[in-house]
Amino acid sequence: MIDIQDLTVIFNAGTSDERAALSNLSLSVPKGQWISVIGSNGAGKTTLLNAIAGTVPVATGSIVLDGRDCSRDPEYRRARTVGRVRQDPTAGTAPEMTVLDNLALASRKGPRRLLPAKPASLRRLLAERLAELGMGLESRTDENVSRLSGGQRQALALLMAAMTRPAVLLLDEHTAALDPRNADIVMELTRRFIREFGLTALMVTHDMRRALADGDRLIMMHDGGIVADLCGERKSASSVGALVRLFREVRGEEYAEDRDLLN
Repeated sequence: MIDIQDLTVIFNAGTSDERAALSNLSLSVPKGQWISVIGSNGAGKTTLLNAIAGTVPVATGSIVLDGRDCSRDPEYRRARTVGRVRQDPTAGTAPEMTVLDNLALASRKGPRRLLPAKPASLRRLLAERLAELGMGLESRTDENVSRLSGGQRQALALLMAAMTRPAVLLLDEHTAALDPRNADIVMELTRRFIREFGLTALMVTHDMRRALADGDRLIMMHDGGIVADLCGERKSASSVGALVRLFREVRGEEYAEDRDLLN
């Protein structure tokens, strides 16, 4: 689970360019819930993920992951319980290592390590997981990852992030750089892994249709805070049009009559 209370992140603190990227943000996510995160550029979506992962310092507030306050923990320590897939398919893998070596490295992190006693057993286990991707990577285990396509690399990065069952899985526009076919494949794998491993997940996306279709809950961010929080019937009853109108409203335009669709 995730429990964030009064979280503030300051960029360029103490300078003339100081600004709050997140401002007194609070968010509670029960174990196993999948949240889609939307918002305009600069709303604080990626900063929220960075704060959870420990890649940006927290000015005030707290971040509790799986019952442990990790607000001041460095990124490398949080990496044991946080899985992350970024927008860039090249960011989540080591390109000059083989497919198998990448997976073996990932299997050694996290609270539930996948370490069979014998190397041959580990190799069989990892090949089985690769076969589940449906991309033929189980026959390319000894090739360097740099030889894979963007879709294959992103699918591999997703498997590496998810298979150790992290306390939280962070997905930062992880299909945005892919062509439509590979984006659909990676999204289907995302659904499968989240269900199979019972993961708690935050997925940043600019695709409002996807945000409405996937996940248990949807939050909209603006100016470093959360301006809408939809789940259950409120989420299923909403629409892209209602979300667009709310975007315009929070930017100061007159669309207040449509906000009822999101409350």
